[in-house]
Amino acid sequence: MQIHGFQKLTLLDFPGKVACIVFTPGCNFRCPFCHNASLVTHLSSAQEIAEEEIFSYLDKRRAVLDGVCLTGGEPLLQKDLSSFLSEIKQRGYSVKIDTNGTSPKTLKTLVRDSLVDYVAMDIKNCEDKYAMTSGCTNVPLDDIKESVRFLLEDNVDYEFRTTVTAEHHTPEDIRQIAAWIRGARRYYIQAFKDSGDIISANIHAPDNTVLQQMKQSAFTMGIMAELR
Repeated sequence: MQIHGFQKLTLLDFPGKVACIVFTPGCNFRCPFCHNASLVTHLSSAQEIAEEEIFSYLDKRRAVLDGVCLTGGEPLLQKDLSSFLSEIKQRGYSVKIDTNGTSPKTLKTLVRDSLVDYVAMDIKNCEDKYAMTSGCTNVPLDDIKESVRFLLEDNVDYEFRTTVTAEHHTPEDIRQIAAWIRGARRYYIQAFKDSGDIISANIHAPDNTVLQQMKQSAFTMGIMAELR
């Protein structure tokens, strides 16, 4: 499996777990506000990290770490993901996957094979604005909807989240998203932050007033959204 980044410790990314983060390259979206552009548009084989390096670290940290987060890019595009996760699970770690939801068959297989314990799925925007927000002209909305349905069935612990920008999102958009994922366990509205590794320039976070309006819009649909 391709690995282009490794963060050895996080207390924030895996709820309730002390974890590390494995970054996979490649994505089928080109979100203008993507904060990991180097994993999407500027790939280089020189950046690759061997699986054995990850496994060796996990073997040494069993008394410290609880889990491993897989993010990207889009991890579910990796062909050898199942075998990689099997190695992690055999070492006794919990696994969290970040995904854009475009690979529902792979998601279902990983969950049903008990290779994933927590899924964080990005909802990029309301349906009408998905192409603009994802930078993808042929958005596989049916696949995304299938992933949403699967998570809403409580097959695995999960969260939905939307990274919001002043340029791409409005409170009405959030209301429509909340209606779409009604019944969700968790929904997080994340204000855009410039990581310095963004696909497009001149992207800004909504101001706090608008963020509060977005949260209230979700509440009108019965979703107790939280701001991150």
